[in-house]
Amino acid sequence: MVEKLNITLVKSMIGRPEKHRRVLYGMGLRKMNKTVQLEDTPSIRGMINAVSHLVKVEENSDEIK
Repeated sequence: MVEKLNITLVKSMIGRPEKHRRVLYGMGLRKMNKTVQLEDTPSIRGMINAVSHLVKVEENSDEIK
């Protein structure tokens, strides 16, 4: 069972440092209120930690029924 994270961009990238923008692009977030589903890995957690003030994170498990 692989843990997944739903990551939503809730604040604008306008006026943010270039590093923050690159992290968001790396996660696939380009527009406000867009949600992406990524695997829960240490590298993704580090990216979330860098832009935690701009995103909302929800955990959900990928269960096959």
